[in-house]
Amino acid sequence: MVWKFFFARIRQAQSQNFKIMSSKKNLVVVAMILIMSYTILNAFHDVEEMKVVEPARTTEAPVADLIPAKPVPAEAGQPAEMPKGCVFKTVFGEENVDSDFVLKAPAKVSFAIDEALEWMAKAQLENGGFGAGTHSRQGVLNPHAVKADPATTAMVSMAILRSGSTLTKGPFANNLKQALEYLLTQVEESGDNEYNITNLTGTQPQIKLGQNIDVVLTSQFFTNLLDHLSNNSTIRERVVKYNNKCLLKIQKSMADNGSVRGAGWAGVLQSSFATNALETAQEKGLNVDEEKLEQAKSYQKNNFDVKTNKAATEDGAGVMLYSLSSTARSSAKEAREAKDFVAKAKKEGKISSEEPVTVDNLKKSGLSESEALRYGTAYEINKAANKQAQQDDVMEGFGSNGGEEFLSYLQTGEGLIMSKDHDWKKWYTNVTGRLVKIQNDDGSWNGHHCITSPVFCTATALLILSVNNDVQQLMAKK
Repeated sequence: MVWKFFFARIRQAQSQNFKIMSSKKNLVVVAMILIMSYTILNAFHDVEEMKVVEPARTTEAPVADLIPAKPVPAEAGQPAEMPKGCVFKTVFGEENVDSDFVLKAPAKVSFAIDEALEWMAKAQLENGGFGAGTHSRQGVLNPHAVKADPATTAMVSMAILRSGSTLTKGPFANNLKQALEYLLTQVEESGDNEYNITNLTGTQPQIKLGQNIDVVLTSQFFTNLLDHLSNNSTIRERVVKYNNKCLLKIQKSMADNGSVRGAGWAGVLQSSFATNALETAQEKGLNVDEEKLEQAKSYQKNNFDVKTNKAATEDGAGVMLYSLSSTARSSAKEAREAKDFVAKAKKEGKISSEEPVTVDNLKKSGLSESEALRYGTAYEINKAANKQAQQDDVMEGFGSNGGEEFLSYLQTGEGLIMSKDHDWKKWYTNVTGRLVKIQNDDGSWNGHHCITSPVFCTATALLILSVNNDVQQLMAKK
């Protein structure tokens, strides 16, 4: 490395008793050497990154052609950089600052994130995608010995985005651009009448989560990316166009009960992520059928019985964690809205300050009977599911760590934040402590059953460890 050469020269000068720091003249020389080394290092770095991937086949201009390789000033109309912490707007449009939800990642967690990001960047394949490998070859852990698949690529892309890099800035901007181009091409080349966006079958995410998990996770990433794209950009137009194509596929794949067809071993997780994808897309004004979304949310809520305080695990491989985390995440938005309705009613003097969230109090806040029942039920389900999902015996999941456990932890954490549950800090400390302890020496994580892929598991672990970066966005969902 160039910088090592220059520092070696400085140390050599010191060993020969050249008093480098003794005069202003030599200080200038040292400064010039350091500046030159930094400049040359960046030049080498840019050349190295620019030659990694050939453009994927597409009829539209590739992402890399539309965005310079180096960071550029924000375009007019481009959203400002998302602040971290909790300065958010509630459903009533009131700005709030709640220190209870602001949490800086501990040093050991930040170090684990940095190590994981470096490892993951090296796992990118030549076509810009990332792969988990097949279910029939779960023992293959080399990220370059598998084919790219959209589900894993979307998970990695969401992890990079949440960790601070965008298409125009951050150390992994080029990785994100290449992954986006891969995903856009996959959607573009998929048939309109097909449920999924890939011809690949038998991948670990598909077998364990569901046959249509690729389109579900890709849609979620496209929606998350919109906050970082200018309103008049060509890239935004492509992302919106192909996200709407994904959303149509998701809604076509839904059964009458609100679940997604083609369920895998833990199909409840596929359906939960589909619900999340539809919900967040609707908030961005994309093409989502309200009736389909309500069916999806009802399916998740029906997996938990408030009266018996038990979750249905038939679609969750018999594992309580999978069902509980899915229910907690899918009911979180309505649970938070229920709290906000009651808080507003207290502020307006409609009910006393000590009143809890109940169906009666929701009616007093101004909701109709059907609305009060809907939000009240969601609140009770979310509260019970959140509590159980954090119990040690439930968090053990299948008994060992697999990709499904990582996904369940992710859903629980996001649900706690979205529902304004003050236990989220306790959960974050517990789960991040678990993850840091089991991180591999090379910076990755891998599963020990079912989804064993180090790429998929590392991406999911990163989404968990950096969830505090998205507190504002998660709590501001309307």
